[in-house]
Amino acid sequence: MRPGPAPAAALTDVVILEAMDILFRIRGGLDLAFQLGTTDEASTKKALGYVFSDLANKLSSEFLVLRICHSSVYVWPNNGMTTVPELTDESACKEITRFIQFDQDDETKRKLGKKKDKKLQDTQQIVNVDLMLEMTSSLAALAPVIERENKEHHYINMTLPVDVVVSVSPEETWGKVQNLLVKAIHGQLNDMERCIMKYVKGTSIVVPEQFHFMLPGKNHLVTISYPTGISDDQLESYRKALVDAGDKPAEFVGSRQWIGSIEVQLVLNQLFGITSKILFVRQGSELALQGRELANHFKTEGTPIMIGGGVLAHTILGVAWNEITGQIKYLILDPHYTGGEDLHVILEKGLCGWKGPEFWNKDAYYNLCLPQRPKAI
Repeated sequence: MRPGPAPAAALTDVVILEAMDILFRIRGGLDLAFQLGTTDEASTKKALGYVFSDLANKLSSEFLVLRICHSSVYVWPNNGMTTVPELTDESACKEITRFIQFDQDDETKRKLGKKKDKKLQDTQQIVNVDLMLEMTSSLAALAPVIERENKEHHYINMTLPVDVVVSVSPEETWGKVQNLLVKAIHGQLNDMERCIMKYVKGTSIVVPEQFHFMLPGKNHLVTISYPTGISDDQLESYRKALVDAGDKPAEFVGSRQWIGSIEVQLVLNQLFGITSKILFVRQGSELALQGRELANHFKTEGTPIMIGGGVLAHTILGVAWNEITGQIKYLILDPHYTGGEDLHVILEKGLCGWKGPEFWNKDAYYNLCLPQRPKAI
């Protein structure tokens, strides 16, 4: 976790933690995808407004599903359906723990409580929940309508990482807890919208990431939405293409300050009008699960992928992915190399070669910038 929330980051909610409360943590991803006919910032913000409104409607609909991890419990909080009929709206929410095989991982403990705070870990019961949206519908099938439009367009596709924490009394009714969970998800969606709207530039969009803090001397758990890939001193204004884009001050030119995947996205958009898809991976160990996504990118787009995580950055030139076994290797180029185009030297020093999943830091988060080739319909 970051040492403390930056003032410009969006505050999502404050949860009161009592000694024996149950802490519900909801995680998942919401697809944010839309098409733009123009690349001006006003059009992007207008489209974003429509998309966020649509996401809010989905979260209020019967298609919202919450899956209790390590159990067979699925809940449709907006229509009262559940796979466990004996768990009614009047039941105490602590009853949910009867259906869970608790085996909390070290990551959850590390993120939601300091190891030295033994008392918190011993008394705080954590219920992990997956956020899902049901794809099937009971409505009658409709005939598809296809419309052809002969003009260029920009397609933006990204995943909003949801990470909501709600603390409740074990005796609180399950019906009220479901309402609190849905309300908290909506609240975080609103904060992610504010965060994105604040830092959008043209068609370049930041990915908000959620961080939870236990403030010293307080019993408040604070959650903020923080623009991923942006350092603390960049939050008020982004710092020769980044300067031209209004992203960097003039003194940034000639400096040795690093740029990440988000800044690469800005440069490509500023210099060439190229939009990029940002893929966020919470842990390096999860990169192996992105095989299909990466393979499809190289098949359809064919552009190099900039990846940054921790304090390192690399370029992925291709992947060798087995669809049956899921095994994957990455063709990695070290972008820090300077020198002539001597293939022998480059290969000899290991500056370009195939790497396995163990190459990535399993505990670091990564942002991947996937440049999209302009498409004309």
